Amino acid sequence: MIKKLRRKFILITAVSLFSVLTAVVAAINIINSYQLRENEDELIAMISGGGGSFPDFFGRDGNPPDMKNNDQKNNDQKMGSMPKFDFRDRKSINEETRYQTRYFVVYYNEAGEIANKDMTHIAAVDSEKAEELAQEAKASGEETGTIGNYRYQICDGGTSDFIIFLDRRQNMETKQRFLLISIGISAASFVFVLGLIVLLSRRAVKPFIAAHEKQKQFITDASHEIKTPLAIISANTEVLEMTSEPSEWTESTKNQIKRLDGLVKDLMRLSKMDEAQEKKEFISFDLSEVVMKTAAEFEAPARTHGESFKLDIDEDILIVGDSASIAQTVGIFCDNAVKYCDEGGNITVSLKHTHKGVKLSVSNDCKEPPKGDLSRLFDRFYRADEARQRKGSGGYGIGLSIAKATADAHKAKISCSASEGRITFSITFKG
Repeated sequence: MIKKLRRKFILITAVSLFSVLTAVVAAINIINSYQLRENEDELIAMISGGGGSFPDFFGRDGNPPDMKNNDQKNNDQKMGSMPKFDFRDRKSINEETRYQTRYFVVYYNEAGEIANKDMTHIAAVDSEKAEELAQEAKASGEETGTIGNYRYQICDGGTSDFIIFLDRRQNMETKQRFLLISIGISAASFVFVLGLIVLLSRRAVKPFIAAHEKQKQFITDASHEIKTPLAIISANTEVLEMTSEPSEWTESTKNQIKRLDGLVKDLMRLSKMDEAQEKKEFISFDLSEVVMKTAAEFEAPARTHGESFKLDIDEDILIVGDSASIAQTVGIFCDNAVKYCDEGGNITVSLKHTHKGVKLSVSNDCKEPPKGDLSRLFDRFYRADEARQRKGSGGYGIGLSIAKATADAHKAKISCSASEGRITFSITFKG
């Protein structure tokens, strides 16, 4: 149980960490892609505003606008030579942007034919390739878009159109590099943190381990302490029956002693089950024979209660496991069915091959099944208020939890379902 809890803790933490890192990597790469696209659109807008070329960033004297004094600016205004673009409020654009940007422009005449091409700002594309890309952009029907390594925009030049193609290979390489780096850092972080989680997981579950060990010790000590008074009460009852005639009172006392003795044994078995299952070596055995022999012992008690008892068992079904604990589980299911079956109802023990493996099920008539989540019936000491207490059965909610522990040890699936006036407990072993 401790190992299982530790593995579950590590798995949940690892999945949570992986989800967070994946979300972070996705978010920063989406933001990076968005910013690069914004930068591309901004550059295209600048070139479009300049009629197919970058606007003038500087004044006549070659100095940036913020280096001019007021007299120079007034003089520029009179001469109509103010800069067309002020880059000072743009972090992604500077004096070198016009020389770093790779682009070409295809111009059309009024008839819609290619009239001219500006190829002075790019070396990777020749005139023929430029025409091919321009025709593809026109055929797309979109004003803006992406073709291969180029982002384009069809611009209205008044009397004629022109198409700007911006080389985005550098941005693509930047985006890919950023993605690989972020994934690499996240993967390294995941491995590092996961290693810490594995190393520290035992410390994280240490309080549970301590509580679990104390619980096991308490059950063991209490069981041993209870055995002594039970033995004395049993001996005193036998003496009473020897000195006087047996009566309904001595019989009732003996029944209660038997119940308490069974409870003590179940508690001891439950407290040691995890440790015992880890040490057991599973072997191949005939499950059909085990189920048949174990279930047959409950046929007489069922008849006594006026219930019909049917066996529907396929022969020669072999599985690998512990035959004793499986027999005990069959007994728990059958005992449960006899106790809680409706008066005059039907009980069926079934063992069949299915597409999922081998399914063992015990069902009985039950017009009023337990309410709520039926899987809780396998919880330790759980008892449904009505269905689990009728007929004076006095169960303690331990048997089904033992059955679940056995199923877990065999990596089988245990379940409970209720429909059409019947309740069924099943275990499916993997084929």
